Amino acid sequence: MQEFKLPDLGEGMEEAEIRHWLVKPGDKVQLDQAMVQVETDKAVVEIPSPVAGRIADIRVLEGTVAKLGEVLVVFDTDNEGATHRPVAAPIANTIAEPVKSNASMPPVSSSNGPQQRILAAPAVRKRVFELGIELTAIPSSHPTGRITMDDIQAYVEHAPVTAPSNLPEPPHGLTNGMGDRASLLSTTQENKEVTEERQALTGLRKRIAEHMERSWRTIPHATAFDELDGSELVALRQVLKPLASQRGVRLTYMPLLIKLLLPVLKEFPIFNASLDEERREIVYKRVYHIGIAADSPEGLLVPVLRNADQLTIIQLASQLEHLVEGAQQRTLTLSEAAGSTFTLNNIGSFGGSSGTPIINHPEVAILAVGRLQEKAVVQNGTIIARTIMPLALSFDHRVIDGALAGRFLARFKALVEQPQQLILDLL
Repeated sequence: MQEFKLPDLGEGMEEAEIRHWLVKPGDKVQLDQAMVQVETDKAVVEIPSPVAGRIADIRVLEGTVAKLGEVLVVFDTDNEGATHRPVAAPIANTIAEPVKSNASMPPVSSSNGPQQRILAAPAVRKRVFELGIELTAIPSSHPTGRITMDDIQAYVEHAPVTAPSNLPEPPHGLTNGMGDRASLLSTTQENKEVTEERQALTGLRKRIAEHMERSWRTIPHATAFDELDGSELVALRQVLKPLASQRGVRLTYMPLLIKLLLPVLKEFPIFNASLDEERREIVYKRVYHIGIAADSPEGLLVPVLRNADQLTIIQLASQLEHLVEGAQQRTLTLSEAAGSTFTLNNIGSFGGSSGTPIINHPEVAILAVGRLQEKAVVQNGTIIARTIMPLALSFDHRVIDGALAGRFLARFKALVEQPQQLILDLL
C-alpha cells in the first residue's frame, strides 16, 4: 500500500478543495493518469497519479477541503509491474465538468480507512435530530453526497411506518405507524416555510473570503481619492480602436491605463513592492506583473499580466482578453493567476462609479479606477462638460505615507490627462 498526500501546489497554498474525483476505489490507474481535480484560490488544478496501480481507498470526499500533506488516496501497488513516480506534478489549466451522478463517488465509509464525515448543513443536522432520524440512513441526491432538506423530505415520505422510539407521542390520540408518518410529513412540510436559508462558504468564495480576511487583518489600509479628466484618454482610444480591430484585437481602456501606469510604478518603486513581515524588510520587485481584477461566475479573480512593461498596447489587449476569458471559465493556469506585484481594479467595467479597494496581499498598494462619466466642471470661470474618471488608491500605511500616495496619484493623473506623453518614450 502507498499513501498519496496533497502536494505543494505553489504560491504558499496550504489547502485545496476536492472538486471532482476522476477515479473510484477499485479502479486501476496508469502513471501520470489524471486522478483528481482540486480547487485553490487561484485555479482549478488537475493532479495526476504518481504511480501505476489500483485505487484501494479514497480518504477525502468531493466538496471537502484537504490540507497540505493530508492523505488523499491510498494505492495498492503490490501487483506485479507497478511503477512509481515520487512527486505528482499538478496540471493547472483544466476545469472540472459537473458530476453527473453518484456512481463514481467514493463511499461515505470504508472498512479500509477511517470513516468520513457526512456532509450536511447545521440546519439539516438539527432537523434530522428533531425528527429522530439517523443521518447515515438518508440517501443523498447531491453530487458531493451532501444531505439536503429535500433529501430529508424524500426519506420521510418513504420511511418505514414504525416511527423512531425517541419521537414524542403522537398528538390528538394518533397511534404509532401511519399516524406517526403523517406527523413527520406534516412537520417536514411546515419546515419548508422557512424565513432564511444558509449556504456553506465553500470553493472559490471561501478562498476569496480567507484572502480578504488576511489582507484586511494584516495590512493597515489607508486610501487616497482623486479624479481625473479622461477626455483625452477617450479620444485616444477612439483613434486606436479601429486600428486594433484591423489586427483582430478589441481595445478597451485597460491596456491604455496599464501602459500609462507602468512609468508611474517605475518612478515610485515602493508601490511595486511587498513587505516581508517575518524579516521586516521591504522587497522591491524588478518585474512588473500587473494583477487585473476580473469577475467570474464564482467570484472575483485576479489574473496576472506578466512582464507587462515588455508588452505593446496590442499585446496587452490580446493577453487581457485571454485572461478575462480564462477567469470566467476557470481555466487560468497557476502562473496566470498568481504572482502579481501591483493590482489595477477597473470598477467601471463592473458598472461601478467608485469604491474602496482592498489590497491584494502581499502587495502594498492597489489602484481602482471608476466609470468614465460626463460631469460639469469649472475651467477658467466657465462651466463645461468633461469626462471624469474617479480614482481610489489603497496603500499599506506601514511602508507608504499619504503624501507619497498623493504624489503617485498626481503623476498618474497627469499621464492619463495627456496620454500623448507616451509617444515621447518612443522617440
